[in-house]
Amino acid sequence: MSFDIRDISLAPSGQHKIDWVRKNCPLLRSLEEDFSKEKPFEGKRIALSVHLEAKTAYLCKVLAAGGAEMYITGSNPLSTQDDVAAALVEDGLNVYAYYQATEEEYSAHIRRVLSHHCNIIIDDGGDLVNMLHTELVDELPYVIGGCEETTTGIIRLRAMAAQDKLAFPMVMVNDADCKHLFDNRYGTGQSVWDGINRTTNLIVAGKTVVVAGYGWCGKGVAMRAKGLGAQVVVTEVDPVKAIEAVMDGFSVMKMDDAVSVGDFFVTVTGCAGVITTDYFPKMKNGAILCNAGHFDVEIDMKGLREMALSSINQRQNIIGYEVAKDRFVYVLGEGRLVNLACGDGHPAEIMDMSFAIQALSAKYLIEHEGQLSEKLISVPREVDLEVANRKLSFLGISIDVLTDEQKAYLSQA
Repeated sequence: MSFDIRDISLAPSGQHKIDWVRKNCPLLRSLEEDFSKEKPFEGKRIALSVHLEAKTAYLCKVLAAGGAEMYITGSNPLSTQDDVAAALVEDGLNVYAYYQATEEEYSAHIRRVLSHHCNIIIDDGGDLVNMLHTELVDELPYVIGGCEETTTGIIRLRAMAAQDKLAFPMVMVNDADCKHLFDNRYGTGQSVWDGINRTTNLIVAGKTVVVAGYGWCGKGVAMRAKGLGAQVVVTEVDPVKAIEAVMDGFSVMKMDDAVSVGDFFVTVTGCAGVITTDYFPKMKNGAILCNAGHFDVEIDMKGLREMALSSINQRQNIIGYEVAKDRFVYVLGEGRLVNLACGDGHPAEIMDMSFAIQALSAKYLIEHEGQLSEKLISVPREVDLEVANRKLSFLGISIDVLTDEQKAYLSQA
């Protein structure tokens, strides 16, 4: 057993959190039962870098039940929960992560995970894959393939594949219907506002919320803001998504116009430089900024710190920056992923579906070792449908099925 975690008591709180997740994740429970019998990962080593809280911990335990030797780290220095990391160590899993790791410590943890000749890579944002290709190339021959959890990671993978730099097949988990349609929309929508509300203790109703980006995550954030009583403004660079936002009932404008009307700003684009130093002085005094994209590059935090006349640690996870005399803007969670830096991430029932896709995709890679010629792999349709059917079953819902005659009709040229 290997570990690198804070020197904290192995208190039962982390185990209790994981147990709560288990009770609310029937899909993963069913896979844990199947994997315990089948042992699909027997003799395999899995490297995992995902936000290290209770839901991720349960995924790790499900994979371990399938015979995997797990090597685990977080995918964000502010999202690791030390008691959960300790609980995994207590269960005999290998963990290299702790809360508020420095950038150097964070990189060292990834490096240590990858030093164990791992066969399957489970990534969230692409940090494992990036280090394998740039720094630890001697580890590449051991890798069968991997799975990427999030939009940002897939953007990085597509760039690598386009340059013919991707050395092994990666399953694009985020693109599965049972992932992005639910996790990105409903999971992000709820968890972002969980993080904002518990951190600020301010009302949302009657305020103006500016949502930067109207992909599936942005749709969820905007929808929940509307449900909380906010007026919602969307900014976009994609004309099709902008029209969609208009037809969903939201105002659409340029960020240069939105900065003067917003009370809350949520960036969720997967891009960099969305809110820059040009915009901070134009914002209302007291405007609240947060990021729901994977990396802390959407809000120009470096520029904000440099231009600020002063700063104040206003409240846990809230720093105020004086951008003009007696005019402050407030940033949540240091501009990192707000739903995890300031909250517990997506609801368990949502991650039950996403992590079921992850687990079955990892199993697919093992079953098809050496048979996959493409580097970017879509989640097999049968995996998506298996997760959807199991979910419906656990919800107690039955649906119609096509008759043979209907199938024949639909297959006609």
